[in-house]
Amino acid sequence: MNLKEQIGALEMGVDRLIQVVTASREAEAATTTDQHVNGAEEAAQDTAAEAAPAEPQTQEAAAEKPTLHIERPSQNEITMTIGGKSVTLHPLQLGQLIEELSNARASMQPEVPPNLPAGWRFVSTKNPAMAVQKQSNGDRLLVMRHTGHGWVPFQFSPETVIQMYMMLTQK
Repeated sequence: MNLKEQIGALEMGVDRLIQVVTASREAEAATTTDQHVNGAEEAAQDTAAEAAPAEPQTQEAAAEKPTLHIERPSQNEITMTIGGKSVTLHPLQLGQLIEELSNARASMQPEVPPNLPAGWRFVSTKNPAMAVQKQSNGDRLLVMRHTGHGWVPFQFSPETVIQMYMMLTQK
């Protein structure tokens, strides 16, 4: 996968992140509005909030869908612009972002597809660095270093270790 494809894949991922955050904020706003409608005291707070000048700006900002633009000004930095605000990430910061996005994605629905999607693009790491630990329940923790994702952990039951060995040694 070339650099433009990698940036395109990153843009698609961040676009999805923006959609999730926007949907979450809209849901929170709807919940907050529903809660305020139910009580007289809360209705008075709504009136005060509507009078505040910051509220219309927030509504305008929520109405606009932020766009994502990614640039690579140099080998070791990426500049992301979302909704007109830019941030430049260096390798360690980009690694932190990838890790946080990965952790968040692991808990989201729908899950990652169980089979490789047609046309899936990827960067593979040949002969990655690895570390293995035996867990107290007999499982094995295999951590492999991917050049783009960093250290990626996988936990395998003894049965899966045997299946993997058989798959890797098939002729």
